Order: sequence, then structure tokens, then C-alpha cells
Amino acid sequence: MDTAYISAIAALSGSIIGGATSLAASWVTQNTQARTAQIAHDKNRRQELYKAFTEEASQPRGEALMTDKAEITNVVNLYAMVSRMRVLSTPSVVKVADAVVRRIIETYFEPNKTLRELREILRSEQIDPIA
Repeated sequence: MDTAYISAIAALSGSIIGGATSLAASWVTQNTQARTAQIAHDKNRRQELYKAFTEEASQPRGEALMTDKAEITNVVNLYAMVSRMRVLSTPSVVKVADAVVRRIIETYFEPNKTLRELREILRSEQIDPIA
């Protein structure tokens, strides 16, 4: 075999291997960056959902302590958020969120509290205002 052919085949093989290596490295890098961006986006979505849930749960919890007249739309909104958590969150987070909603509903059936009683409860740290 002619040495020119061997040199040409070696150069072509080196170019193919180098190009394939460069392509693979680029693909791995972009895939890692995309995965990292997706994880950050998912974390941000969960944080926004948890924030909204906390804010949304505060109002009915306060109402439940003071009155027995439930605003059903508030409870439905909370259950909608819990359903979204089922898609985005771990089962332990969903379990706690569901327990918060159930606690709010149960509070409507307890005796109403006066403002003075609420102050004493908060001072003694018997309850978390939301949970």
C-alpha cells in the first residue's frame, strides 16, 4: 500500500475522531446546561406555589378561628393548589399541605375565638397561625 494512502487515511481518521469528540462534548455540555436550567425553573415554580399557598391559607385560617361561616371558594382554591403540588412536589410536601387544609376545615367546627383569646393563644405559642 502506498504511504500517501496511509497518511491520508490517518489524517481523515483523526479528523473524524476529533470532530466526533468535539460534537459529543458539545452535546453533553448543552444537555447538562439545559437540565440545570430546568431544575432551577422547577424549583422556582415550587417556591412560588408554596408562597401562594401560604398566603392563600392565611386568610381562611384566620376566618376559621373567628367564625363558623366558611368561604367555600377559599377552601376550593387551597385544594386546587394542593393538586398542583401533587404534580410538582414530593409526597411528604403534599401530605403536609393537605393536613393544613384539613386543619383549616376542622377549625371552622371548633368554637369561635375572641380577639383576646387569640392573643393569649399566640402568646403561649399553642398554635401556628397557619398550620
